[in-house]
Amino acid sequence: MRISREHDTRRFDSTVAKLRKRVSQRFMDRFVIQGGHHLSGTVTISGSKNTALPLMSAALLTDEPVQISNIPDLKDITTFSRVMAVTGTSVEYNRDNGTIRIDAGTLNNPVAPYELVKRMRASFYMLGALLGRVGKARVSLPGGCAWGPRPVGLHIDGLKAFGATIDLDQGYVVGSAPGDRLPGGIFKMEPSSVGATVNLLLAAVTAAGGSRIENAAIEPDVVVFSEMLQKMGAVIHGIGTPILEIEGVDKLSGGNFYNCSDRIELGTFMIAAAISGKPGDEIAMFNAEPRHLGDTFLDKFKETGAEIRTDGSTVYVKTPEKLSAVSVTTEIFPGFPTDLQAQWTVLLACCDGNGKVRETIYPDRFKHIPELRRMGINAIVVGDEVVVEGGGVFQGAQVMSTDLRASVSLVLAGMVASGTTYVQRVYHLDRGYENLEGKLAGLGARVVREQFDEWADPS
Repeated sequence: MRISREHDTRRFDSTVAKLRKRVSQRFMDRFVIQGGHHLSGTVTISGSKNTALPLMSAALLTDEPVQISNIPDLKDITTFSRVMAVTGTSVEYNRDNGTIRIDAGTLNNPVAPYELVKRMRASFYMLGALLGRVGKARVSLPGGCAWGPRPVGLHIDGLKAFGATIDLDQGYVVGSAPGDRLPGGIFKMEPSSVGATVNLLLAAVTAAGGSRIENAAIEPDVVVFSEMLQKMGAVIHGIGTPILEIEGVDKLSGGNFYNCSDRIELGTFMIAAAISGKPGDEIAMFNAEPRHLGDTFLDKFKETGAEIRTDGSTVYVKTPEKLSAVSVTTEIFPGFPTDLQAQWTVLLACCDGNGKVRETIYPDRFKHIPELRRMGINAIVVGDEVVVEGGGVFQGAQVMSTDLRASVSLVLAGMVASGTTYVQRVYHLDRGYENLEGKLAGLGARVVREQFDEWADPS
């Protein structure tokens, strides 16, 4: 009888847990946006998520404490902190002052589990970091954004070229180095990849010999990350160029480091100012690094008629009386960023004339288009291009977020649409934009976050 009761209790507890999970999944956050309000004032750009995650990975390479400042308060940072903690690493994340302290001196479990890695693709940096630190790793194949294939084969091929043995075991990539230390090697990336460049650098800086990465990514994320590795004692030549030469060292040290500002957030707010500011007024963006956007974006932005001026780390954007349509093609840095093409699509819809966006990095990255069409934006996908008709009238609607950058394009469209727009599933936004609704509201937008029951029957 006692065993039966215990069994019944466990079954009851399990049922309650499942019901609670279902209820929690019904209620999600959404943005409610009242369109037609001009932006004005100032906004501070947060630290870069895409740079913060590699910097955090670098902290695993030393047994000394590392502190990184200018860290944004984002779900991806929290998730990656949990991934690192599984290894036995101490991670203290202070959201109030934007710092994170990592001490990998207690690292004793070189594993990154599926339950956490599936939530964000950048967790795959654990493979290079653990191979570089202890010569072995067991890392789940990643998840990430819900669009298109983003294979990790390039990472694995590069690590093999550096001397790693790589096997696949029940969805996990299992890597090992001879004698727990990679010998080093030469690898040419085709195509260039930020993620693969980061992973190979993590593995190479503590290798027994030298390594060479050809056609390496030169994005600011990689440059800032490489500079941190240098300050930790790594020997890297050619930073900021497509050829990286690495001399492996026996040990890296800890220290204090500063994360750069988020270039994609900056570009997003520049576009918001251009389409939603009061003509003739300037909007100021603090803690900005416009050079990280690359000349192509800055030149194309100026061609629309929007004015830019800079004063140190502050960017000022003046909203024009009218915007001119400027077509763009996404390319690797310093070309037009793929992470700004969805936002640019909304800008084109606000312009005089028609324009096109051609996507060459991820050609299927157009899941925002059907949702924008629900709002009255006339945009048609043809192959790897989207053709956008400018000068239309947008109307508020219920729209669904599908990935990080697609989500913010829906928010931008809602700000210039008439009526009310409901952007559902904004947890995508929370992965890459810190307090977006608060920053927009501070500029004068009418946007609030609220919980709603996604599966409720309409009244």
